[in-house]
This record gives sequence, C-alpha cells and structure tokens, in this order.
Amino acid sequence: MGGATPARRRRQEPLIPDGPVRASADVCQAAGCLSMQSDAVFESLCERVTACGLTDVAVRRVGCLGLCAAGPLVAVPERERLFDHVTAGDDASLDAVVTALSGGEGGRPIASDPFFSHQVKVVLEHCGRIDPERVEDYVAAGGYEALTKVVTTMTPAEVLAEVTHSGLRGRGGAGYPTGLKWTTVAKADSADGKYVVCNGDEGDPGAFMDRSVLESSPQQVLEGMAIAGYAVGASHGYVYVRAEYPLAVKRLTTAIRQAERAGLLGQRVADSSFSFEVQLRIGAGAFVCGEETALIASIEGGRGTPRPRPPYPAASGLWGKPTLINNVETFSSVAAIINRGAAWYQAIGTGRSRGTKVFALAGAVVNTGLIEVPLGLTLREIVFDIGGGIPGNGKFKAVQTGGPSGGCMPESLLDMSVDYESLAQAGSIMGSGG
Repeated sequence: MGGATPARRRRQEPLIPDGPVRASADVCQAAGCLSMQSDAVFESLCERVTACGLTDVAVRRVGCLGLCAAGPLVAVPERERLFDHVTAGDDASLDAVVTALSGGEGGRPIASDPFFSHQVKVVLEHCGRIDPERVEDYVAAGGYEALTKVVTTMTPAEVLAEVTHSGLRGRGGAGYPTGLKWTTVAKADSADGKYVVCNGDEGDPGAFMDRSVLESSPQQVLEGMAIAGYAVGASHGYVYVRAEYPLAVKRLTTAIRQAERAGLLGQRVADSSFSFEVQLRIGAGAFVCGEETALIASIEGGRGTPRPRPPYPAASGLWGKPTLINNVETFSSVAAIINRGAAWYQAIGTGRSRGTKVFALAGAVVNTGLIEVPLGLTLREIVFDIGGGIPGNGKFKAVQTGGPSGGCMPESLLDMSVDYESLAQAGSIMGSGG
C-alpha cells in the first residue's frame, strides 16, 4: 500500500537578500487577496526571483494595498508600480513583476493612477508597505518613535494638548472630539486604575476599514493605544475584535507578543517608568457589541447589553473604572499627530472636520477597495475619480454613507463635501466609513 503524499510546506519567511536591497516585490496578504490565493503568488515569486539570480531583490508579505477589486496585488515600490490580477498559474503576470524588478517597465504607475493620487494616507500610511507580522518592519518605518518621544520627553498634559489642537475627532461614527474625551478620562479620579479600550467590533455591512488596518498595521494601533494610556493615566488596555476577523486576531496576537519582547509594551515601555499592557478580547459576533457599553459588558464576561448613560465610560466604564474607548482608526491616527505636530494634521481637512477618513468602497463601483481621503472631498471625487465610476458606464443612482444608520445620497448631492457637518445637514452621518 502506498503512503499518502505529504502536503507541500508553504514558505513562511520573506525572501530577503544578505546585502542591500535594490528592489522588492510586495505581495498583498490581507484577507481579500489571500482569498484569491495571494499566498501562492508569494511562493511563486520567491521561486522565480531565486531562479533568475536576482540576489539583490526581496519578496515580502505586506498588508492591504487598497485596490481590492483587482487582486491579487503586487507592488514594486522602488519603481512605483502596482501589478493587478497576479496569479500563481499565470506566467505572464508573474513575468511582468520580475521584469519590473529587473528594471523594466510594466504595471500601473501608482503616482499618477487616480485611485491613489487623490488619497492622503495617515491611518493607511504603513498598510501595504510593511510586513504586519514583523515588528522590526514597523520600527524601521518609524514605528514607535512617537511613543518613545511621548514617554521620554513629553508630559501627559502636553500629549493631551497636542491631540486636542489637532482637531482629531473619533472615527467610530459620532465624531466626538478626541482630545476632549481623553482629557475627561485623564481628569477622572481613580485610585484603582483606568483602562484604554480599542473598539474593533466593526459590524456595518460593507465595512472593512478596521479589519484591514488590524490585518495590515496592528502595531500602529497598539502604539496609539499606549500613547493614549500615557496621556490619561492608564496602564492596561484591551483590543476588542470580532470573531469573524480571524486574520486580524492572529496578527494582533503576534503584534502584542512581539512588541512586549521588544520592550515597546508591557513593563517600562521604551526604558521609561511608564508601563502599559494590552490584552485581546474576541467578540462572539453580536452586532450590538459595537456600542461601547455593550462592548464593556462583553469584556467583563457578561451579555453584550447596552447600559443607560450617564454614567459615561469616561467616568465609570470597564469594571466601574474610568475608561477611554476609541476605535481602530482613531488610535491609528495618533502616532502621526505626535510625530508631525497638531498643526500638520489641522492643515488637512475642512472646517470642523480635520484630518483624513478611511472609507470602504463597495457595491456598484469599478474600484472597490480601501481608501483614505482628506475630509472635504466631494462624493463625486470619491465615487468617480477614485472609485472609477459605475461599471459599464452605468447611471449613478445613490451612494449610502454611514452604514444602515446613515442615508442614501442621490445624484443631486454628488458635489457635496464629505465631512461631518455636511453629511448631517443632508440627513445622513459619517458613521465609521462603510
């Protein structure tokens, strides 16, 4: 009797040259591209680069590259080129990437492609540029510089002032001023400690912003949480993630462990007197747990049922202690504000809506995917310039903003500014960006 053929062992490690790297093939490994076998694309490119003797070329796993409609995606950042629909069984698509790695032409020019050229990336700055399972990649890209700066050179009051002056508002839907929320928690008296909670329970249909960030740049979220902990006086944090996001859970688990080993979380963060520990909590899929008091009840081990307010979590939240709750996108904005300054962030956006917003483009649009734009762009720019319009040059009918709690914007509002105030005036909401 013949034995079973052993399964082929998949390559896990990136292909990194011993010497200087002249070019790299960055293969998207977010959930969308992985569902289209981008892991096989990664393996095939490693084999081809090795076979071609390109000893100064790297092949890396990276997070979401944004243009999900055209996956699997491979970027060659040194050439500013993006290759779409790359498959392990298509020699032509693989050869096109190898040609670019060798100095040839091909692919989509990222700098001039409307999908990318209209975007401003703050939250998505590291998505598609680093390996989400290697803390050293995030550090090499400037990660944890903001946290180190905060715990070694700034007071909590200075951090609160910087976040307040930036004009950052909570990106979970309500748009509450982040600096004001942080200051409220910081001023709350609690001899028994405080908590920081990251709400990653993203339940709106068609929304995949938080999931993509957690899959692609989990360290960025953890860094923002730690900065918040320092500012408000908390030494413990929780990330609450949906059970439906197994890849995000896996990468967050890895990120927390790696950050602790690197001395960037846990005891004496960055060799300072500040300590901050983060734990992961996985939800059971209840839509209501996106509401902050229901989320708190779930973390405490109870049924995810909303509680009457007041008291608000800032005064009495997790286990009755003052608790700061922000979503993934909000925490992911913090490090950039600390590194570049409140004035830099204030210069992006419009009116009372400062900074950028991440959106999930879904439905009847050519370029479905993940985008980040300055607040103040019009719906027309988002749907037609970035999104590529309606497939088959179809007629635009309406776009839904704010998820099921939002509204549908008809053609007559296509030139409306996308910001908190304009959407509210039109009878809709920003929501989380789905």
